[in-house]
Amino acid sequence: MQRQDRQPNELRQVSFHSDFTKFATSSVLTRCGDTQVLCTVTITDGVPKFLAGTGTGWLTAEYRMLPGATPKRHDRELMKLSGRTQEIQRLIGRSLRSTLDFAILGEKTILVDADVLQADAGTRTTAITGGYVALSQAIHRLIERGELSRSPLVRQVAAVSVGLVAGSAFLDLDYPEDVAADVDFNVVMTDNRELIEVQGTAESGSFSRQHLNELLDLADTGIQELMAIQNAEIAATNLG
Repeated sequence: MQRQDRQPNELRQVSFHSDFTKFATSSVLTRCGDTQVLCTVTITDGVPKFLAGTGTGWLTAEYRMLPGATPKRHDRELMKLSGRTQEIQRLIGRSLRSTLDFAILGEKTILVDADVLQADAGTRTTAITGGYVALSQAIHRLIERGELSRSPLVRQVAAVSVGLVAGSAFLDLDYPEDVAADVDFNVVMTDNRELIEVQGTAESGSFSRQHLNELLDLADTGIQELMAIQNAEIAATNLG
C-alpha cells in the first residue's frame, strides 16, 4: 500500500484554531487531516469529595462524537455511554493529568471536553494533542488573572497513531489505512520521551518485537513534531 498525499513517516496536516468558542476558559479546534476535534477547558473552584480538604486539584475529561461526524449519522449518547466512549475519555483524562502538579493547582477542577466534529480516524489522539494546547492556554489565563501564582504544568503531552499496513509501518493513520491495518497502535508520550500509554493490537495474526520497536520509534518521531506545532500555537496565543 502506498500513500498518494504523503510519505509513510509523515503526519497529516495539523492545525490549531484557538479561541474557537467564546465562553470556556479556553477552546481549540484541532485539525489532523480530515479529523476535527473541538477541545474546550473549563476551570472551576472546588474538587470532588474524595479530594476535599487536601489542597490538591483534579482534572477530568469528557469525549463525545457529534451525530454528523461520520458518513452515517452517529446516534447521540445520552443516558448511557458506550464502552468506547468511556475508554477514550478515561485515556484523555489520564494523559492530561500526567502534565500537572495538582498541589500547585490547588483545589480547582479542570474539565476538558473533547467533541468530535468530523472523524477520519485518530480522534482520541487528536483530542489529547489539542486538549494539551487548550489546557496550557487555560492555565496561562488563570495566571494572568492572578488566580494562580505559577503554572502547575510540569510536562507536555501529545499522541499519535501508528500501524502496519501490508507489512509497512505508517504514521498517523487516516480512516482507510486504519481499516486496512494489520496492527494499529495509539501512543501517548511526554516531552521527555516517556510513555504514558501504548494501546496496540494485531487485527489479524501477530507482530514481532522488531515491528513493535519500529512502530514506537515512528510514533516518537511524530510526537516530537506534534509538540513543536503545539508549542508554536501556545506561544503565539499567549503573546497575543
